Amino acid sequence: MYYISRVELNTINRQKMRDLTHLGAYHSWVEKSFPDELQVGERSRKLWRIDTLNDKKYLLVVSKTPPDLNLLEYYGVEKTAKTKNYDVFLDKLYNGQKLSFRLVANPVVSVCQAGKRGKVFPHITASQQLEYFEKHSEKWGFSLVDNNYQIIQRDFPLLRKKGGQSVKLVSASYEGALTIIDVATFKKTLTEGVGREKAYGFGLMTVIPVG
Repeated sequence: MYYISRVELNTINRQKMRDLTHLGAYHSWVEKSFPDELQVGERSRKLWRIDTLNDKKYLLVVSKTPPDLNLLEYYGVEKTAKTKNYDVFLDKLYNGQKLSFRLVANPVVSVCQAGKRGKVFPHITASQQLEYFEKHSEKWGFSLVDNNYQIIQRDFPLLRKKGGQSVKLVSASYEGALTIIDVATFKKTLTEGVGREKAYGFGLMTVIPVG
């Protein structure tokens, strides 16, 4: 079973927003919203991302168990945290269905080297990032509708790791239209995410039926 949850960020509270200066802080917030998992030391994978809608920012989370809504509101606006059974929506998906989508991904490529494990390189340019998305779409269970898709935002968000080391990751936000071609694979895309750095706000695709 999967759940999809959302909370509006309290951007007016500057003191709290100062805590959320890098991806690791958001990751920690998400993990702390599942206290039962922390208590037993068994963390399940969660997908999350930050969305902007009508000049408001939201944290969106897909998880196997529902979060504690009070904890999810720690950096959020009071009474805005909500969670739904995601399976109800997923069970209505079918092959050939057309949907509008949004995805924030970490577009990279692994280059094999003789006798060594493939080295990962980020896709920096918009054309590389778009090609990455086009190349992987069928593997993720869908086909793209004509040229009705685009990158709406490109960024290099900061991730601070333990020990004080900081690294900038590559982020590309995609929007457009798609058609489901393998519904089982597509459901995995929506619930398990795509690409790398899923713990840090990448790989979560959301969709809305067209028409």
